[in-house]
Amino acid sequence: MTPSADQPQMSVEEFEELARVAPETVTLEFINGKLGVKPVPDGDHATIIMWLVRQCMQQRPDLDLHPELELTVEAYRSGRARTDGALAPVGHFAGQQQWSAPEGVLMIVEVTSFDRDADARDRKEKPLAYAATGIPVYLLIDRDTDSLTVFSEPENGIYQQHPTYKYGDTVPLPAPVDITLATEKLKDYAH
Repeated sequence: MTPSADQPQMSVEEFEELARVAPETVTLEFINGKLGVKPVPDGDHATIIMWLVRQCMQQRPDLDLHPELELTVEAYRSGRARTDGALAPVGHFAGQQQWSAPEGVLMIVEVTSFDRDADARDRKEKPLAYAATGIPVYLLIDRDTDSLTVFSEPENGIYQQHPTYKYGDTVPLPAPVDITLATEKLKDYAH
């Protein structure tokens, strides 16, 4: 039987206990009832996140991009995602628990890793989980295709818009983010 939100591999509580005791070299997620292992970021991955942090701070100093934030996702908050970045108003996550609620998050960022699960995890499962949660924008920086996909307008659990741009393009992030990314620098990190 394939795990799903209706027939999960384990309960959310069991997942949280497993994630609590997992070694630092393992990053666990629980999306659509399935346990997933997310690779530890490499140097280019971390550098891309810092590139994005700087662009966000310059254009929207009223917002913080929180790297590696843990969020409850999916309907009824039955999923757990370790995001590469979560954009929210300054101070938004103060006082929240380890697995933060998604309300108030304006954008989620994921940067693909070079592993066999990236396609299912970052391109299929996470857009559905983030849209179901109502997060307005999901930015996927795809290192396999040297592109950025901007998912927006979540409706009925699906992002209605998802244009893709190549590294070097000017990338507009829609409201409520309202940031324009100059992506020429990403070419330096292409493989």
